[in-house]
Amino acid sequence: MNKKWAAKRLTINLTSSEAQKLEQFCSITGRPATDVIRELIRSLSTHEEKVPQT
Repeated sequence: MNKKWAAKRLTINLTSSEAQKLEQFCSITGRPATDVIRELIRSLSTHEEKVPQT
């Protein structure tokens, strides 16, 4: 494993429909799931005012 990415390992549980959607996206784009998930995490806003209140 590349030491650059070894900082934190994360395990997630997906529903079957979520896993299927991720697999389809990866198949269409030719990108690995790790890259897709990493890009989605990077796109998250960390500004407090942009976080919706529940």
